[in-house]
Amino acid sequence: MKSLIELVITVAIAVGLALLIQAFIVKPYRIPSPSMVPTLNVGQRILANRLINHPSVGDVVVFHPPHGADPATPDCANPNQGAGHAQACDAPTPQVSSQTFIKRVVAGPGDTIQIVNGHVIRNGVPEHDPYIEQCGTDSSCNFREAIKIPPGDYFMMGDNRGASDDSRFWGPVPDKWVIGVAFFTYWPPDRIGFL
Repeated sequence: MKSLIELVITVAIAVGLALLIQAFIVKPYRIPSPSMVPTLNVGQRILANRLINHPSVGDVVVFHPPHGADPATPDCANPNQGAGHAQACDAPTPQVSSQTFIKRVVAGPGDTIQIVNGHVIRNGVPEHDPYIEQCGTDSSCNFREAIKIPPGDYFMMGDNRGASDDSRFWGPVPDKWVIGVAFFTYWPPDRIGFL
């Protein structure tokens, strides 16, 4: 009987520790869409470090987007920016969405950006982006008029630049909506490794 009680206590402690780690330190996520191809494929699984909520440019992050990302046609808080305009959205709707997105940080607080054929020009310098799927010349790939990222916000884009619903259309993401930085992929087995 004593060994059964010890086993139950050991299992309860292990489960409790696993839940605490997942809630506060590392959490697994599944890639739901092709927006991060070729870096991450649909169904691929990653781990995110939840202790980091101030990411760096180039990090792949898990976050809650603005509520403007929820509709089939994304909403920018500035109706003169985003889809169909010369400027990407620099003003997100003020409410947070309950959805969870995974994208790459392409600009941080105070950066000025333009997007030309899907390539980000940050502070006058083209990003080094060998990880992207080429975008093209259509309107979703070109926002040639510069915008400035507000303090405390991050501009997110999918690596599949022609097939990503991202900050271009619904605006930057406040750091308080960042869940964590993806650092490792563990499924499928042939894609295991650090990001």
